[in-house]
Amino acid sequence: MTRRGPFAAGDLVQLTDPKGRMHQVVLQKGATFHTHRGSLSHDDLIGAPEGSVVIAAGGTGYVALRPLLADYTLAMKRGATIVYPKDAAQILAYADIFPGARVLEAGAGSGALSCWLLRAVGSAPSGRLVSFERRPDFAAIAAANVTKYFGETPGWWRLVTGDLSAPAALESLSGTSPADSGDPAGVSFDRVILDMLAPWECLPDAAAVLAPGGLICCYVATTTQLSRVTEDLRAHGGFFEPAAWETMARGWHLDGLAVRPDHRMIGHTGFLVTARRLAPGVTAPPRRRRPAKGAHSAEDEKNTQPYATEM
Repeated sequence: MTRRGPFAAGDLVQLTDPKGRMHQVVLQKGATFHTHRGSLSHDDLIGAPEGSVVIAAGGTGYVALRPLLADYTLAMKRGATIVYPKDAAQILAYADIFPGARVLEAGAGSGALSCWLLRAVGSAPSGRLVSFERRPDFAAIAAANVTKYFGETPGWWRLVTGDLSAPAALESLSGTSPADSGDPAGVSFDRVILDMLAPWECLPDAAAVLAPGGLICCYVATTTQLSRVTEDLRAHGGFFEPAAWETMARGWHLDGLAVRPDHRMIGHTGFLVTARRLAPGVTAPPRRRRPAKGAHSAEDEKNTQPYATEM
């Protein structure tokens, strides 16, 4: 899909009516898009500059723009629940997804986060994304959504249908098995993103392929999942102290002097947990924190070091 210049056949175009309702269409010569306000000819848009207004047969004007990735994400066909743009942005920022990074994603779902990751890592030749999806129907939807957005299947993306395992991950990244690569560390991942019901089950495999200093990011929906994955990251011993947070997005109504928060907002969608990978054989010093009453079992509290304030 082209990103700039006049509209061309094959471009994905977003049409917005005066009430803010949006429709996304792929332009084709001679085709017609039908709305409740009348039909629109694709030929009226092909060759027109981006930002044009096209008039439907009923007289309603539609603003024509190429959709932002955030728009495309919210409108895409879904199998699994998508990662919302606000969370995808947080993952790109706080998981420090950089051009040329080697990223492993487990739980491709509908392919929403895959699009964000592919665009972030693919601007450098060494960038790679390997996505695992255990359900074939979800994998098919993810592949279709990614291909539709990029106009083709990105060459720096590999989609694997099946459960995550360390040998399969390395083989997918390097094209060879770990035993044949000669240098497994040379084909390890910089970042691992887990978006699944039980990410703690994949921590050993994630740790096995994550480079020292690399980062794991887990996207979970409930507080019980949040607690379990955090405690299992700590118990694993190969990760530095995890951090967890959530974000909420609230728009604002702006009309002259009538400036107020919107009545609706995107509230809780998921929690994000990140942790850095330690070097092999290294154990981090125990974290000093004041234990909350009842947070741990009596045996755990007995073994907890007393809280101390460093001067």
